[in-house]
Amino acid sequence: MGFEKVLFYVFGGIAVIAAAMVVTRRNPVHAVLYLVLTFVTSAMLWMLLEAEFLAIVLVLVYVGAVMVLFLFVVMMLDIDVAAMRAQFIRYLPLGLLIAVIMLVEIFLVLGPDTFGLEQFAKPEARPADYSNTSELGMVLYTVYMYPFEIAAVILLVAIVAAIRLTLRRRPDTKYQDPSRQVRVKKGPDRVRVVKMPAEPRVIPSNVQATPAPSEAEIP
Repeated sequence: MGFEKVLFYVFGGIAVIAAAMVVTRRNPVHAVLYLVLTFVTSAMLWMLLEAEFLAIVLVLVYVGAVMVLFLFVVMMLDIDVAAMRAQFIRYLPLGLLIAVIMLVEIFLVLGPDTFGLEQFAKPEARPADYSNTSELGMVLYTVYMYPFEIAAVILLVAIVAAIRLTLRRRPDTKYQDPSRQVRVKKGPDRVRVVKMPAEPRVIPSNVQATPAPSEAEIP
């Protein structure tokens, strides 16, 4: 057994255990941390397959951005653990049924009759200066150029829609108008001086006025 195969079994075992811990932990923060561990070990598996670009993207995008955002959201939310447990027990039969169906589909696809390794030739060894990133870029921007552009437009529309939803005005929400703030001129728009006539203070008869302290009483 070679060293690469040992690393594959080690990383694969850690990924499977961490994925199981994600769906079995009661604490949502612990579940998210185990999911981060699953992504990191999956990235190591991509590195063993000489797909360094996918491994780096998995760490930077999912672990470095998406999962950190999920972790902060989970920590900021006031999650009712008792309600989550009740929902878990309620949907447990349906979840087990879906899990069994998924396992059957995996065995049908990855079985020796349909996806045996003997049906595929062993990949040839790559030279030392081979770059998976450059090869992936060449295929992405030549063969799959139009699907890539369509996906970019869809993501752009989603970003614009999300920003538009956050900027909508609500009657019970306070907001600022930057254009109105810029048009403000010095003078009456900035400061307003209000003059009010002084009114004598009326002391009720039942309240005794406190005399002012003399110089000898002042320390």
